Amino acid sequence: MTIHLRADRAVFRFSGVDAHKLVNDVVTGHIPQEPGVAAWWALLSAQGKVLAEGLAGWADDALWLDVHQSVADDFFKRMKMYRLRAQVVIDDLRESHRVGFSDAPAPELISHKDGNALGWRIIAPVEATAGWTADDRAYHATRITRGIPQLGPDFPGMDAFAHDLGMDILDGIDFVKGCYVGQEVVSRMKHRGTARRRPVIVSGIEAAAGMPVMAGAREAGSIGVVVDGKAVAILRLDRIADPATVTVDGKPVTVSLPAWATYQFGETASEE
Repeated sequence: MTIHLRADRAVFRFSGVDAHKLVNDVVTGHIPQEPGVAAWWALLSAQGKVLAEGLAGWADDALWLDVHQSVADDFFKRMKMYRLRAQVVIDDLRESHRVGFSDAPAPELISHKDGNALGWRIIAPVEATAGWTADDRAYHATRITRGIPQLGPDFPGMDAFAHDLGMDILDGIDFVKGCYVGQEVVSRMKHRGTARRRPVIVSGIEAAAGMPVMAGAREAGSIGVVVDGKAVAILRLDRIADPATVTVDGKPVTVSLPAWATYQFGETASEE
């Protein structure tokens, strides 16, 4: 079995009697309390912008969360602040553990099935990763095919709302639980239908990540990391009335909606 190292991910372990309550009360997702499928979640600013996102899985009486390395320091700082007097130990495992991707669970290692149908997230001590392959293109290729954007490779922190990522459709938001940071913005976008940007799969790319996606003469967004000529882009749907006019770096590309999408090109969001 091949495990692909995801070197850009940082791991944090939350343990203690209040660990689930802390995480569940702060982030958007359906946070698990027992082993099984890992949940997609986001930590939001008060304005509803995504500060960090990743998976949360339960193992060994603790919650294991991963985030992109670029936001790991800020995530750690904020979670310690939100902890207050709760009985929670937050372990920063960036030096001792690594995150990997595989098509199957890894015996004797922490393995969580990705709820977004992206294989399995593997977490292991550094000494157990010697046989892992350093190439994570297989993971990103799977993710791009599914049309799932990720902070870091596709967009920076404080750039997107949870709805922009499709988290409202892909169960990355628990609309039933009580308040979490940024909930008012999330609820308003849901009930008023104000999501203007959504994930789109762009194919036939001959350009680097970050290049603008043009719909005629108007910019609709920018592409994320490119693997085999394909990328995920968070685009303004209302600016793509005719998908045949879309270009990247002056060259025609093909845009398509993810299989899970409930939105369409040309949609106009309601005004706030």
